[in-house]
Amino acid sequence: MLPVGPLAAVLALALLAALTAAVARGSTSVPPAEVWGAVWRRLSARPQAGTDDLVVWQLRVPRALLAALVGAGLGLAGTAVQALVRNPLADPHLLGVSSGASLGAVAALVLGAGAGDASGVGLSGAAFAGALATFALVWAVAVRGGGLAPLRLVLAGVAIGQFLAGLTSYLVLQAGDEQRTQSVLFWLLGSLGGANWQQLTLPALAVPAAGLWLQARARALNALLMGDETAAGLGVDATRLRRELFTVTSVLTGVLVAVSGAVAFVALMVPHACRLAVGGDHRRLLPVAALSGALLLVVVDLVCRTAMDTRELPLGVVTSLLGAPTLLWLLDRRTGSGS
Repeated sequence: MLPVGPLAAVLALALLAALTAAVARGSTSVPPAEVWGAVWRRLSARPQAGTDDLVVWQLRVPRALLAALVGAGLGLAGTAVQALVRNPLADPHLLGVSSGASLGAVAALVLGAGAGDASGVGLSGAAFAGALATFALVWAVAVRGGGLAPLRLVLAGVAIGQFLAGLTSYLVLQAGDEQRTQSVLFWLLGSLGGANWQQLTLPALAVPAAGLWLQARARALNALLMGDETAAGLGVDATRLRRELFTVTSVLTGVLVAVSGAVAFVALMVPHACRLAVGGDHRRLLPVAALSGALLLVVVDLVCRTAMDTRELPLGVVTSLLGAPTLLWLLDRRTGSGS
């Protein structure tokens, strides 16, 4: 296992470099020194009216920060869900909340609220409302008969998620024109193309709050992985902790999907890779997963913006191309080591 302190420092420096590159690179390149100059002028209330200042502060900085927040949130959510269901290959999509958020957003696009604008407030609000409604439905099904057993939670989430995915596909087929259909499909694959300062507010509150809450319960998460009886012997109420975890991860996932669409593999791949690097202790795992997720998504978004000259790629395309072979390699390595 790698020491957490030096690893976190390296990840933080790499994230800072990636953020700088994400702001500097694009159709109009801006030197890194000018990037930091523009940021400093804005923070010191001495903005300039030049094109570079406008491009840096109004367009690229909020997008880069949103990518970092979404990536960190996905890393945290994936780690929490894997502890919740005691499965290192689980992710938030397993709870069905992502499907609910996708249905809400697609309904808004197809029915006209925010149509063609994947950054609209109406679209984000519809996605978040869909996530919360799905959370309530999965909760109601999972707690019938008392308790919140991992298997019942997973089965409820998968069944409801598949049902909602079917409704989403039906709505996509009902889209009235080709442009609207393309907007729907692009959003379903994940995009940060409409990022702005207003969109940053909710994830900037939700991600740090969720991270602090999870870090405060890191020991309890460790106990939960050992089974309910062991957790009870250590003074942890497993049922209550699962309810809290389900609530926090569902709300966090809803916030993230509302601002970025459905981004595949990050919440599954990042915690699994970090667990191999630093072990399963959540006191070490959570901060590393957050930093790794942030770094990954900033780099992926930069690739999506710059890989093609005339258009940008959806996030889910790149994360899937990276995530599937990486996860297979990690699984092969884990099996080969006998762990």
